[in-house]
Amino acid sequence: MPFADFSSLKLQLTPQDLPSTMMNSDMDALELENQVELEEKTRLINQVLELQHTLEDLSARVDAVKEENLKLKSENQVLGQYIENLMSASSVFQTTDTKSKRK
Repeated sequence: MPFADFSSLKLQLTPQDLPSTMMNSDMDALELENQVELEEKTRLINQVLELQHTLEDLSARVDAVKEENLKLKSENQVLGQYIENLMSASSVFQTTDTKSKRK
């Protein structure tokens, strides 16, 4: 005998379906608890979204800093090579044999 598929059914209760012994104060407490839970979930969702945006901003900043770092490294290499060329072309920075000068 096959089982019936009840997965598409949804349970919907109305206040009239609840036992009459449940008092208004119980209903109010339940509604208040549900409201507090909903507010907490909303607060947490907003906090998660804010943290995601912060993470995206930080990631973009890291990428920008990496790019700037590569640019500066390249400029430093060019300047280093330029200084090296200047030093090798200048007689002031040429290495000399001090023994031959003393003779």
